[in-house]
Amino acid sequence: MSSGQQIPPWLQEQLAKLQQAQQNLQAILAQKQQLELDQHESNKALEELKKAGDDESVYKFVGSIMIKSTKKALVDEIEERNELAKTRATVLAKQEERIKQSITEQETKINEMIKNATTGAAPPKTNLPK
Repeated sequence: MSSGQQIPPWLQEQLAKLQQAQQNLQAILAQKQQLELDQHESNKALEELKKAGDDESVYKFVGSIMIKSTKKALVDEIEERNELAKTRATVLAKQEERIKQSITEQETKINEMIKNATTGAAPPKTNLPK
């Protein structure tokens, strides 16, 4: 394709799919980063809670107010939240891997399409995920 030619519609469609997959990957990476920050914060809170005596008053934020709670209840709550975060991290990692694989396949397909277009071959049938 010379620089004066327009991009064929079939190639535009594949490029749009690739761009969407890349945006999905960025969203997943942002979610993973936020999850890691939340886990770090939870671990620090858990550390501090474990330093407190069993008979000391402890509080937790609920919205914009603080409510008195027990040390055991807060420790249990944070540990449960950490377990859920681990599960979520596993799911995000699997999604990230699938999308990366899809992006690689799409890039390969687009490169084939461009190569075929420059040699005058007909555009290939696409069977990439939508």
